[in-house]
Amino acid sequence: MTTLLLDRLHTAGLDDVTAVEPVEGGLAAVAGIAVRDGNRPLFVKSFADVPADDLFAAEAQGLHALRERGGLTTPEVVLVTRDLLALSVLRERPEDETFWEQLAHALARLHTSTVHDRFGWERDNWLGRYRQVNTWTADGHEFFAQHRLLRWLPEPRVGKALGERDRRALERLCDRLPDLLPANPACLTHGDLWAQNVLATAEGLPAVIDPAVSCTWAEVDLAHLWCSPHPPEAKRFFAVYVELTGLDDDWRSRMPLIQLRQSLALIAMFDHDWGAAEQVREILRPFRVG
Repeated sequence: MTTLLLDRLHTAGLDDVTAVEPVEGGLAAVAGIAVRDGNRPLFVKSFADVPADDLFAAEAQGLHALRERGGLTTPEVVLVTRDLLALSVLRERPEDETFWEQLAHALARLHTSTVHDRFGWERDNWLGRYRQVNTWTADGHEFFAQHRLLRWLPEPRVGKALGERDRRALERLCDRLPDLLPANPACLTHGDLWAQNVLATAEGLPAVIDPAVSCTWAEVDLAHLWCSPHPPEAKRFFAVYVELTGLDDDWRSRMPLIQLRQSLALIAMFDHDWGAAEQVREILRPFRVG
């Protein structure tokens, strides 16, 4: 796969790339570090079969929006084409609580400084290989139900993993969302914020990658970090973020419900879903009938 990246870099005009070294960690794309003759290396990513012409352009726009509108640190976009994205290289995050405290401040600033009167985004974008519909919607519960939960039901793997009772239970849950989740305002969100998408600058400051941005509930980002694997030192992040944003004492109880979106996406994307189907069925259990 590194040969694929090298060929596409040369086709895009980066003739100074002499080799591409593979990197691990991503779940969807092919990625590597492009070694260049006389220039700084680049992080590059692609898909063997790119699902759409606008995939990397949408990702580049998301990185720009997080940086320019929300003040988050993101890698520099060096090159974007239909089948390739090249970024400045970040490094692994340090294993200390100070780093996570800094991320809490940065994310709280993003969420509190970008409040919007509607839910959605200027364009559809992508979560991995799957289109994320961002049609502007006035009501947050309607937006989350239609474009973040029910949109996964037609996907083949979801159809196989969830029986008819579970599908109907998800529809009932969506009908009751106004009773289950508070009517919070929309704000700019990263949209795929798990620990693997948190890296560091050369100076050791937090930086984020792989966004699927939209204006939606801030707790979408919080739930992804809370419910997906994260290191022990990240405990400091949650304490600081809650203090900075004034979250109520019930925020933890909402996290699995909001994370339903990501669990459904995992089922849709991968044959091995890391237990996501079981988690979804457990959340849906109170909404089954018969």
